[in-house]
Amino acid sequence: MGHSYNPSIQLLSIVLLLLISGILNPKTIQFGFCQNHSILTITPQNDVSNVSCIEAEREALLKFKQGLTDPSGRLSSWGEGNCCRWDGVSCDSKSGHVSKLNLRNNDFDDNELMYKLGGEINPSLLSLKELSYLDLSGNNFGGILIPNFIGSLRKLVYLNLSFASFSGMIPPNIGNLSNLQYLDLSNSLDDSSKQSSLTWLPSLSSLKYLNLEGVNLIKASKYWLQALNMLPSLEELYLHNCQLSNLPITLPVINFTYLSIVDLSNNGFNSTIPLWLFNCTNLHYLDLNSNSLQGELPNAFASLKSIKYLDLSQNSNINGTLTRDLGNLCNLQTLKLSFNNISGEITEFIEGLSGCNNRVLETLDIGVNGFIGNLPSSLGYLTKLKSIQLSGNSFQGSIPSSIGNLSLLEDLNLAKNQMSVIPRSLGQLSSLVALDLSGNLWEGIISEAHFVNLSSLKYFSVYRLSDNISLAFNISSDWIPPFKLKYIKIRSCQLGPDFPRWLRHQNELTTLVLNHAGIKGAIPDWLLRLNLKFDELDIGSNQLRGQIPSSFHFLDSATVDFSYNCFEGPFPHLSSNVTTLFLNNNLLSGLIPQDIGEVMPLVEAIYIQDNSFHGTIPLSMGNLTELITLDMSNNDLSGAIPDFWNNIPFLLMLYLSNNSLSGEIPASLGILSSLKFLRLNNNLLSGQIPPSLQNCTQILNIDLGNNQLSGNLPGWIGKSLTSLLILRLRSNLFNGSIPLEICGLPYLHLLDLANNRLSGTVPSCVGNLTGMKYELEDRNTELYEYEGQLMVVTKGRELEYQRTLYLVNSLDLSNNNLSGELPVGLTSLVLLGTLNLSMNVLTGTIPEDIGNLKRLETLDLSINKLSGHIPPGMVSLTFLNHLNLSYNNLSGKIPTTNQFQSLNDPSIYEGNPALCGPPLSAKCSNLNETNDNSPDADRDNKEGEDSDKIQLVWFWISCVLGFFVGFWGVCGTLIIKKSWRDAYFSFVDRMKDKLLVFFTVNVHHLQRKIFGN
Repeated sequence: MGHSYNPSIQLLSIVLLLLISGILNPKTIQFGFCQNHSILTITPQNDVSNVSCIEAEREALLKFKQGLTDPSGRLSSWGEGNCCRWDGVSCDSKSGHVSKLNLRNNDFDDNELMYKLGGEINPSLLSLKELSYLDLSGNNFGGILIPNFIGSLRKLVYLNLSFASFSGMIPPNIGNLSNLQYLDLSNSLDDSSKQSSLTWLPSLSSLKYLNLEGVNLIKASKYWLQALNMLPSLEELYLHNCQLSNLPITLPVINFTYLSIVDLSNNGFNSTIPLWLFNCTNLHYLDLNSNSLQGELPNAFASLKSIKYLDLSQNSNINGTLTRDLGNLCNLQTLKLSFNNISGEITEFIEGLSGCNNRVLETLDIGVNGFIGNLPSSLGYLTKLKSIQLSGNSFQGSIPSSIGNLSLLEDLNLAKNQMSVIPRSLGQLSSLVALDLSGNLWEGIISEAHFVNLSSLKYFSVYRLSDNISLAFNISSDWIPPFKLKYIKIRSCQLGPDFPRWLRHQNELTTLVLNHAGIKGAIPDWLLRLNLKFDELDIGSNQLRGQIPSSFHFLDSATVDFSYNCFEGPFPHLSSNVTTLFLNNNLLSGLIPQDIGEVMPLVEAIYIQDNSFHGTIPLSMGNLTELITLDMSNNDLSGAIPDFWNNIPFLLMLYLSNNSLSGEIPASLGILSSLKFLRLNNNLLSGQIPPSLQNCTQILNIDLGNNQLSGNLPGWIGKSLTSLLILRLRSNLFNGSIPLEICGLPYLHLLDLANNRLSGTVPSCVGNLTGMKYELEDRNTELYEYEGQLMVVTKGRELEYQRTLYLVNSLDLSNNNLSGELPVGLTSLVLLGTLNLSMNVLTGTIPEDIGNLKRLETLDLSINKLSGHIPPGMVSLTFLNHLNLSYNNLSGKIPTTNQFQSLNDPSIYEGNPALCGPPLSAKCSNLNETNDNSPDADRDNKEGEDSDKIQLVWFWISCVLGFFVGFWGVCGTLIIKKSWRDAYFSFVDRMKDKLLVFFTVNVHHLQRKIFGN
């Protein structure tokens, strides 16, 4: 019986024979990886039995080594023997010339400097006449210039200097390397301010691969595309983050028709999408993300029949809508349009794609845009889809039921939309690995049917935009899920009241978040028996009781959240791997462990506020060198604040308010140069504000209120702490005057110095507080990206502000001993919502321009010595809902229009005897409604009445004199003097005759016109 011919077996036999004979050695095959492509190069292996290196080249390599630093001894083999055997050196198998020098360091981690070569690059390399391959990437040459002599290595085909810490500019003589096919200078120049040109580029006519990522090409921004267009063989182009700004829309002639990969991301382009891209018929990867491209997607996309990968994401100014023409891209495999401003619906676009005979689309990423409307059913016809990214839009309604047809779908992200219905067909996605439904408006019931075939599911996230729970899980307690989750996040959904028992089968979990899920009772024992190791455990905002178990296990850098429950007992003993700990808002009590600094040495954030911990702050906390946030407020802590803060250099937030801490504020707090939030209010602290705090120049919020601090307010607050947004020192024992330097705080929008012993005047420079004058967008908005909470006295009561604290604009100087007049500059603080100057000894009048404070909601000037009338302009304060002018010396009528119609409580105006009109019982005088019944007013009224009588007498006297002069001055003269009388009557007769003639002539003329005579 004959043997059948099998070509596969014959080929395998040949390969084995070659391997045995040494002709084909596995070491002769090298694989190199460059971003999204792979390069397979077969290089000649040194035949050590027949090939010896040339002595001159051996000496050249040794000179080259002498100029290098080699901390890890990577070049230890360079010394004796055949140089063709040295690490990183390859020789031509026939001539023995060194053809390849590969000293690439594959570990680019900056912390691993010991594995990086450095020093200088010796020109002895010029002796390697046949060198075609040079790779020095991933090393650290300490900012030296790229050597000019590299341009003289005329045989080079491959040159890679990426990530090698050179500086300066790209040497133009690289253009001499006419044989070069591969050039990678990405991230090679540490000094990004140096601008390189591309005038040398057109000479590299053989170039196939060009990577200049991170090189400053501003100088070449006008002509870079024309230079590239002279490289006919170019296949791969990477110009990511090159500070280019000019992207030509068209080119007269396209020469680089072999382009298959183009990365122009993260530049400064602000044009429309260029048309020349559509002539690159071999293009399968296009990345234009993180630019500012604008305009609509051109119909020319329809011509990209062979495109496989299109990425236009993060072009923040692309506008317009997706058209059906884009749906003609039937060969499209990857479409990325994320991070743009594209709007409209996607129904027509998806229908266009689904109408293709060959539906090959695998990745659809249109996240973070302005899309609206419902998701079309045709989405379920794109059956090759593996990834759908639709997050950050305004899609609404239901997920289409046809989604169940996508059997290959692995990743579905619908986060941060306005969708409401989750269909059961979602449970048919057997390949689905990641499902993100977070941040929507989901309603209804989720049952086992929604998960029935999700056997591949590893990551699941769902929560509503608000805390209003409208989505409930109705799953049987004995249900066994088909999946093994690693990551589950469920927020603001009804899971309880029992802890979901179906989780007892999830023994691979590393992230478990069941926040605000309506769960009651104790943490079940079966959860502890799973022996899970968490990187995040969040069961906060439920109604869990009992003690927090100490048997949980955690991975490195774990986050643990037990907050907003009813846990009791002592401080839990947790793993040293925990870096963020939330225990706040529970019923925990007892001492904070004295060894907490040794037990949790790597912790970065501790939130234990709103419990009942007592005792002193443990001294071991001084060992928490990684601590960034510490909130121990609202407990029963006592004793002094420890003086260990110089050991915690990265602390940003320190909240110790509402305890019983005593003693002075430690000077070592001034070591915290990164501190931004300091709240020590509502304690028993004494002494002065330590001068060392002026070193905390980045601080945004200082609250030292409700203590027993004393001394003068330091002027350095206004000089050194120029980033301050909030300064609250109320209810202390400070004395002296308000320092003028306070007016120099440009961002201050809340100043509270109430309830102290301050004297002097309100600073006349108060109008310089620009933080109370300009809208948020006009300020340095980076300083306002903070969260905080603060008790603010406003609207006649004390209110706590949290997330909206940055909107509060308040000036409270009440209950001090301030004197003098109100400065006119106050009326320029047009953003003020609260102005409280009550309980001082201020004099003078209320500024006439106080009506400029249009945002004012609270105005309290009570218990002072102000006089004069209520300015008419105050009626324009239409936001005013709390006013107190009581116990001053104000006079005149109370306004009754606009907002004053609702300010009808008499207590607002009591203690001002000279005020009249509603809502007070005192009526104003009829003759002058601005007057009242006070003794001074009576005297003014009497003087006014006497003045009116005198004016009446003079009126009649002037009338009599006028009549006498007018009548007898004319008529009397005519009677007495005959010549004047004759002349007068003669003039009258002449005028009479003229008027009679004029009248007769015109009447006759009119008759002729009417009757035709």
